[in-house]
Amino acid sequence: MYSEADRLHAIELYFKYGKKIVAVFRELGYPTERHLRRWIEAWNAGDGTVKNVKRKPRYSTVQKPAAVDHYLTHGRCLAFTCRELG
Repeated sequence: MYSEADRLHAIELYFKYGKKIVAVFRELGYPTERHLRRWIEAWNAGDGTVKNVKRKPRYSTVQKPAAVDHYLTHGRCLAFTCRELG
């Protein structure tokens, strides 16, 4: 969503403004506090670049087809599928 240059600019402002996230947001209009913290962590852990941070998938590749199959074969009721499969 944001280019690497945008991320680096936000990180530079974060340190320039004394590590104040609100000041960065007011100036740029982005990122959220959570995003900026992730970008800073990635920048600190890496070689000075900020790559996209991929999050861990919520459901495995085995769980997804099982849930769809259960949904389709048991009346297409999402609430029932959620209760049964957790």
